[in-house]
Amino acid sequence: MPPEIPTTSLQMHSTVKANGTLELSLAEAEIPALGDNDVLVRVGAAPINPSDMGLMFGPADMATAVQGGSAERPTLTAKIPEPLMKTVSARLDQAMPCGNEGAGTVVAAGGSDAAQALLGRTVATLGGAMYSDYRAVPLPFCLLLPEGTTSEQGASCFVNPLTALGMTETMRLEGHTALVHTAAASNLGQMLVKVCAADGIPLVNVVRKREQADMLRGLGAKYVVDSSEENFRNDLVDALAETGATLAFDATGGGKLASNLLGAMESALSRGADFSRYGSDTHKQVYIYGGLERTPTTLDRNFGMAWGIGGWLLPPFLQRIGPEVGQRLRERVASEVTTTFASHYTRGVSLAEALKLENVAAYGRQATGEKTLITP
Repeated sequence: MPPEIPTTSLQMHSTVKANGTLELSLAEAEIPALGDNDVLVRVGAAPINPSDMGLMFGPADMATAVQGGSAERPTLTAKIPEPLMKTVSARLDQAMPCGNEGAGTVVAAGGSDAAQALLGRTVATLGGAMYSDYRAVPLPFCLLLPEGTTSEQGASCFVNPLTALGMTETMRLEGHTALVHTAAASNLGQMLVKVCAADGIPLVNVVRKREQADMLRGLGAKYVVDSSEENFRNDLVDALAETGATLAFDATGGGKLASNLLGAMESALSRGADFSRYGSDTHKQVYIYGGLERTPTTLDRNFGMAWGIGGWLLPPFLQRIGPEVGQRLRERVASEVTTTFASHYTRGVSLAEALKLENVAAYGRQATGEKTLITP
């Protein structure tokens, strides 16, 4: 490794302690020796996604969080409710590095031609521990970005873009022809609007505010329904009847929204159909892929017998489709990183600033349309 490259990297850790507390801190982590097919990335930017906050905060009650440490090395400590400690027993007293994805410049490379070819190039990476100054990663975890792409532009190349493409691929794999998406005004939702428009896929967007609906219509979305409106259900059924959507991806998780989606699908399918006490024989599916609503998921069984509800995560989906299809999706992301898959950020913070209480309160709200970027 060249002498100007450090041997350690500052890294954010999340630790669940046996005394019932969670601690977020910054620590020096050793940079491992590079294998032939490894590269060392100087991290330029890494987004804070909801999935990242799941690891960072775990089940801690962040209302109890207290600031500690120094300005350069702040810490956050919060209490974990005793009944929830069993849910994180497997990670007890382990300092777990945070950050699923990011982007930066390759500053050192292993001996293979493929690794050497990335020297000096900007790459997006997926491999964990991205809230760091430097990150050593294997080549398969890197996505070479087009010349001129900045780290900020490439920071969110994996989680949201591949999730959006994963939704449309799942639709095709499972024989559906249209989609429903909730929390549709998010960065991910805006990407999905563009993907579906380009690919000719009817998409029903569910939002919670009129301004979100207006924003999506400004992007070209045809079917947008606002759950805060009095006529929400009728609008939803109308959109489902027109599009024929029988597959939904729900980012909220809790409450009755998943149930309401299935019920609205059943109502749309029942229009003009003969009565059956078992309901429509067309399968209706809702996948929960987020947890913006933390209350229990409640189902009102008013949607017949041909239905399913389950969880959907990006890593198992990528394993399901295999490396060849996965590479095709990644190449599409790289080629459209500043257009279809462009991400927008409301604030940028350093590693230390990311652990300041006022910033945690801001990005911890997970407000639709707001996103924070760590720039180490």
